[in-house]
Amino acid sequence: MTRDLLSQSLAALRILLVLTALLGVLYPAAVWGAGQVLGDRAEGQPVTSEGRVVGSRLLGQQFEGDEWFHSRPSANDYDSLASAPSNLGPSNPDLVALVAERRAEVAQREGVAPADVPADAVTASGSGLDPHISPVYAALQAPRVARARGLDLTQVEAAVEAATDGRGLGFLGEPGVHVLELNLALHRAAQGGD
Repeated sequence: MTRDLLSQSLAALRILLVLTALLGVLYPAAVWGAGQVLGDRAEGQPVTSEGRVVGSRLLGQQFEGDEWFHSRPSANDYDSLASAPSNLGPSNPDLVALVAERRAEVAQREGVAPADVPADAVTASGSGLDPHISPVYAALQAPRVARARGLDLTQVEAAVEAATDGRGLGFLGEPGVHVLELNLALHRAAQGGD
């Protein structure tokens, strides 16, 4: 009986060591290696400007001031460690009031009627960190940004078009304008760069 317990314990220990080596060392090393080989997604797709990292292609961030295109609102102030929706339902009075407040702010800032403000200008995405806005929201902001930067509106519209990503795989989702890339392109253009 004691011999059976000892042999079973040794077998269990061998299985523990083998599985620890496989799942605790080899598998994570293989996943890390594949991430390094397959591209920059493993590193968070950093975006650089003037030799320094200014953001990530995967995460939205807040821009303030008339010279910048503004991102979608975030439920958690763009905190990547707390990415989540607000979890407020569409009929929740707090969400209804927040959306109405945001709609009035955007309408006033852009000089349009509140009914002309698109949904992504007043609602956060599921993660609260979406780096894209709709082409409609970008077009709404373009005149303000052109005025603030002293650029021709057609130049700003061309930058919006260049920063617009198409549908995933050609048919999934909707086109989106990458706000960080757009703002960096306009910053370079205003400084006389390419």
